[in-house]
Amino acid sequence: MDENEPYPIGNVARRTGLSVSAVRYYSDAGIITPTRVTEAGHRLYDIRAIARLELIRTLRDLDAGLDDIRRLLDGETSLQDLLATHLELVERQERDLRARRAVLRTLVKQGGTAAQVALMHKLVSMPDEERERLVDDFWNEVGEALDVPPGFVERLRTTRPRLPEDPTAAQLEAWIELADLVRGEEFRGAVRSWLRDAYGTFPGRRLAAAPVWDFIHTEGAKVGEELLEGYRSGLPADSPAARELVARMANATAEVFGGQVTAGSRDRLAEAFLLAERIQREDSPEEARYYATHGRYLSLVAVINGTPPDTGEEGPAFFTWIAAALRASARRDGEPGTPDTPAGSRARITG
Repeated sequence: MDENEPYPIGNVARRTGLSVSAVRYYSDAGIITPTRVTEAGHRLYDIRAIARLELIRTLRDLDAGLDDIRRLLDGETSLQDLLATHLELVERQERDLRARRAVLRTLVKQGGTAAQVALMHKLVSMPDEERERLVDDFWNEVGEALDVPPGFVERLRTTRPRLPEDPTAAQLEAWIELADLVRGEEFRGAVRSWLRDAYGTFPGRRLAAAPVWDFIHTEGAKVGEELLEGYRSGLPADSPAARELVARMANATAEVFGGQVTAGSRDRLAEAFLLAERIQREDSPEEARYYATHGRYLSLVAVINGTPPDTGEEGPAFFTWIAAALRASARRDGEPGTPDTPAGSRARITG
């Protein structure tokens, strides 16, 4: 192509992929200027005009506004600034579309009414301060005069949803469900009832005490990770390595509970884990109750915050393995011990 050779509008249209009418429109709008006009009134354009038209087409395909393109071509703004501004606009539109998608998908699942449409739109449009207030109201009502150890509800309150600035559709859907749940009196009452039954009496009340709870979620969590790693690696429960791991756990547990580690105490700890194993089976009524109340809250918060939820799938088999390792450790000490199943309601260790 000769840079100095002007081309008729039809040729320009073919080279740029624009229609003849579009080239004529941009010319009439003063965004490009013909190199010259023939006596018959035909417009001719040079290579620079064609290059401008190709840029215009690209930017228009990206939905850039005509006024912004004109300012770019007139030197009033840079291409970098134009693209950055347009990227911000596109990202905002993307967030809005994800929010609409989340609302629509939830409504389709639930067979929503006009009132639900308005409610869900409000939920996804909530500012951060209103979200925080909604969650605070939930915990204020759940924890009011609840007979559990001091400070326990405040510790539970710290596990709360933090919807990111750029949430995925799944995070928005989880927030819609959670916000709808925590607003409801029935869910608030169910969570309150579960917490009272699980942590208002022994052994849950002991687990909910501040020193024990802090241990469970710090040093206890580290020991638990070591045990889980051993279990997942296929370590036999009666192997020396497994016995060493559970001995470390028993020592740490005795320290925080103020007891002494013996073969008998390891047997009793094994019975506690077997009790937990029975409770965490899928057909356990208490397990179903947990996952319908506080467990549902925690799983939705995990999705919203982008953290892997605790599915509890390994719980029963893992607890059986720990119990077997504890009993193997007790036998190794040469003391038979007396099984002693702890009394009281079920208390699940959750964060």
